[in-house]
Amino acid sequence: MIRILYMASPNNYSTAPVSEFLLICFPNYQSWQHWLSLPLCLLFLLAMGANATLLITIRLEASLHEPMYYLLSLLSLLDMVLCLTVIPKVLAIFWFDLRSISFSACFLQMFIMNSFLTMESCTFMVMAYDRYVAICHPLRYPSIITDQFVIKAAIFLVARNGLFSLPVPILSSRLRYCAENIIKNCICTNLSVSKLSCDDITFNRLYQFVAGWTLLGSDLILIVLSYSFILKAVLRIKAEGAMAKALGTCGSHFILILFFSTVLLVLVITNLARKKIPPDVPILLNILHHLMPPALNPIVYGVRTKEIKQGIQKLLRRL
Repeated sequence: MIRILYMASPNNYSTAPVSEFLLICFPNYQSWQHWLSLPLCLLFLLAMGANATLLITIRLEASLHEPMYYLLSLLSLLDMVLCLTVIPKVLAIFWFDLRSISFSACFLQMFIMNSFLTMESCTFMVMAYDRYVAICHPLRYPSIITDQFVIKAAIFLVARNGLFSLPVPILSSRLRYCAENIIKNCICTNLSVSKLSCDDITFNRLYQFVAGWTLLGSDLILIVLSYSFILKAVLRIKAEGAMAKALGTCGSHFILILFFSTVLLVLVITNLARKKIPPDVPILLNILHHLMPPALNPIVYGVRTKEIKQGIQKLLRRL
């Protein structure tokens, strides 16, 4: 999809047509972008390498061919796509000053970020349900959490979040951009792009707010309910060591949910308090939100899960 923009000239008459946006990362701190690129690049390489290692380990290790690890593979795939959608473009801006992005690429990036972020949240919800069944209904677990269940869950989360997120870039792309094409951000977020329009963006902002909080909010409620039932069941266990073992099976998953929710909450708060903090802070947090969870998720599971740790050791011995 290509739209034509017209940059305003000094006499307020539109002149040269423009068919792209310009991403201006950290407009107030241009001088230290090259220094920031180093830790971002290292985190990007860590995220891609760790998730790729986890996926290969689960694929090659027969003992890991179980629904719980298939869900973890799905989470790793979502993390890798989010990283590849955001970070290479940010590094290209920092290193080569490649700030331009076409309309179609901008709105595609916007769709992937919105849909895959909510898909990740939905995956955490399905994983919480998996842990709920494993602890509260262990005898029924093999009959409930099956390979078919994982396939249906994957189809559901892709369809639900893809359909709800699709109107966001569509609404933004249908706006008239008649004056400015400079996005004061490193990525094409809906609000950063739509506020450049000369049309009313009230419905655009309202839809993203309602859809985002409906999807993320419903996932969070179901996660909290799952862990409430898990905690209730664990407190009833009388056998020595059984409580620690039960909680241990949820530990890695709970850490990932807590980190994902905390980063998202900080990002929301900083955007709401935009007038009281430097404008570059939300931009940096937005980048880190697409980078830190993908880098840490496979490490947490690799360190805390014995089966995955053994699978990675076997993989390394083969190399």
